[in-house]
Amino acid sequence: MVDVASIRPLAAVLVSFLAAGAIVASYRYPNVRDGWSVIAALAKFGIVASMLPGVMDGRIYVWSLGTFVPGVEFALRADPLGMFFALLASFLWIFTAFYATGYMRGLDEPNQTRFFAAFAMSLSTALGIAFAQNLVTIFVFYELLSIATYPLVAHDEDAEARIAGRKYLAYTFFGGGVFVLAGTVLVFQMAGTVDFAAGGIPALAEAASADPWFARLAFGLLVAGFGVKAALMPIHSWLADAMVAPTPVSGLLHAVAVVKSGAFGIARVILDVYGPDVVADLGVHIPLAIVAAFTLTAASIIALRKDHLKRRLAYSTTAQLSYIVLGLSMLHPYAILGGLFHIPAHAFGKLTLFFCAGAIHVETHTDYISEMAGIGKRMPFTMAAFTVGAAGMAGIPLIAGFVSKYYMLIGGLGAGGIGVIGAEGATMSPLMGTIFSGSLILSGLLNIAYFWPIVYTAYFESENRHDAKPLLEFPMGGKPESYGVTVGRLTDGGERIEDPEHENGYAVDRFPSDHAAEDHEPDEHDEHDDHTDHGGGPPAEGWERRTPWTESTWLMLAPIAVIATGAVVLGVVPGYAVFFELAGYIVEEVTGVVVP
Repeated sequence: MVDVASIRPLAAVLVSFLAAGAIVASYRYPNVRDGWSVIAALAKFGIVASMLPGVMDGRIYVWSLGTFVPGVEFALRADPLGMFFALLASFLWIFTAFYATGYMRGLDEPNQTRFFAAFAMSLSTALGIAFAQNLVTIFVFYELLSIATYPLVAHDEDAEARIAGRKYLAYTFFGGGVFVLAGTVLVFQMAGTVDFAAGGIPALAEAASADPWFARLAFGLLVAGFGVKAALMPIHSWLADAMVAPTPVSGLLHAVAVVKSGAFGIARVILDVYGPDVVADLGVHIPLAIVAAFTLTAASIIALRKDHLKRRLAYSTTAQLSYIVLGLSMLHPYAILGGLFHIPAHAFGKLTLFFCAGAIHVETHTDYISEMAGIGKRMPFTMAAFTVGAAGMAGIPLIAGFVSKYYMLIGGLGAGGIGVIGAEGATMSPLMGTIFSGSLILSGLLNIAYFWPIVYTAYFESENRHDAKPLLEFPMGGKPESYGVTVGRLTDGGERIEDPEHENGYAVDRFPSDHAAEDHEPDEHDEHDDHTDHGGGPPAEGWERRTPWTESTWLMLAPIAVIATGAVVLGVVPGYAVFFELAGYIVEEVTGVVVP
């Protein structure tokens, strides 16, 4: 690898920062204001993509402001792992910018200028995390990301949004940031440097062999700090509460920037701070893998009980992020490749799901799965795209999620010395390898269990008849009256609450998101004939049958189509996708193993 001085990493970070200023200055002209978001997204992606050929040829683009603290530069560095995250975030922002415009205008949301400015700032800090040269620089941008995204989480400015915003800051800024800083200080104390190096910091390897417990403490602090944004249990609850934010924010939180920055930070620690060999020698990969396996299983079970669509997707994200962490922590080349590739696989699939949830909310004001019976005929294209995204999350073949989980499963068996593929790279006992591989399979089944009822409700139920859902009984979601039971409402714990105001009781939770039905005040926009004038669920006369090109606006449907298509392309021809090639290049650089 050859370092090349270049201003392009800085330009990639600053372009959306400058766009935020232009967005604020154009607040009187909505079309111009929203146009700045699209222009900045295109420019950012263009700058990042321009560095890709050089990075694949062994060049690293470096920009430095000079010494930040004694012995540490404030520098940006476009290396293969940084390019992996930056390319994904900048590409997806293009379509999120279009989608956010359609969404915010579709609901006539207030404070749109602040929203788009904060959105741009968030992508600026996300690119800073991607291109950070060392732990100090990544810490600075990690904290700035929490600050930039706070106005997005608290956008609605009601009591619930403010509480969610404060919780988000408490977990990610004050909690996660403090842990990252503490771990950074310990690494500097041991190694005398915090600069990333493929395969691990050489001086840290020597220090870890001399004082392994001190090295384990630093590793634990760093992983805990980044694990907050990656929503590892038990530091995950901020993520579901943040669903009060508008749906484009949910897409940003879950697919593009925030949670991916946590997973990316853990990847940096394992691959470029400690290195797989040192992590294995210290034995810290087993506890991390256990936490990840527990999180992906428990979060999937919790998702079964969520009737609110976005909250079910939130717990799905908690589970899916743990796939990434589990793949990395198994330290096997196949598993690392699968974990890295699951970053874009999850991003494309989950962004599709959130885009679909937002389109459903804008067009029908429906947020609850139990109110979506027959909605497939009102939103045919949206629900078809939702099915594609859900299949990817469940690991169904021909969708990106299958490819990443396949490599993780092979890597998990190989890490335990099981089978003939990669068993020579065993990093744990056969029992642990079997357990972790089994958790991948179990979670995949649970994914089917909590996504299939949504698809079934949309396509195979009618508005006036709610059938018992296959696979799941009513405490896990849906209306219970079709089971011949007393109608009421169930709490998350399964306790029944008599609710005379609701003849048709709902299972589980009914937490509000975006604008809950009871909080929605009709305005002139609601009278537009493209929107259903009711509080959620089918109107009295049933869903109006629409065609795919009339169910919503192109600003929302086009991004859904592109992102869903991307999820399929990554699953059908992964070898021709730049993300898969980059992931393989990173694995070869870190482990010296070429994964076919």
